[in-house]
Amino acid sequence: MTTEQNEPRRGYRHYLEMVTGSLEQKKRYKQYKARVQRLPAGHGEAVEALQRYMSHFGPGDSESLVVMLEDLVDLFEQSAADGTSIREIVGENPVEFAEEFLRNYPDGQWIGRERERLTKALDDAARDET
Repeated sequence: MTTEQNEPRRGYRHYLEMVTGSLEQKKRYKQYKARVQRLPAGHGEAVEALQRYMSHFGPGDSESLVVMLEDLVDLFEQSAADGTSIREIVGENPVEFAEEFLRNYPDGQWIGRERERLTKALDDAARDET
């Protein structure tokens, strides 16, 4: 194929990635899921539960989310290899563990965007008042 014939294909891929997200990120997410499946049963269940919780409160952009999930599975793979129990990893309060883990990934969190949005709206309202 010539360069001209490839142009529509590249344009289509660019459009597809804009709509559905990066194909590279999808590949990394699938690799992450495969890694979770290879964990010992309890560790895998813990990762899936943490992922479910963190997906509500974690990064909203796909790149930050994939990085966070890769780091999470890294932690659990290493812990499983070292024979570390789930309670030794997360402690007695899994919510506290998840919140502390999430603090490492502030980029793209919806709550951060909403805080900025609220601050801007109130700043604008106060400015209009004067």
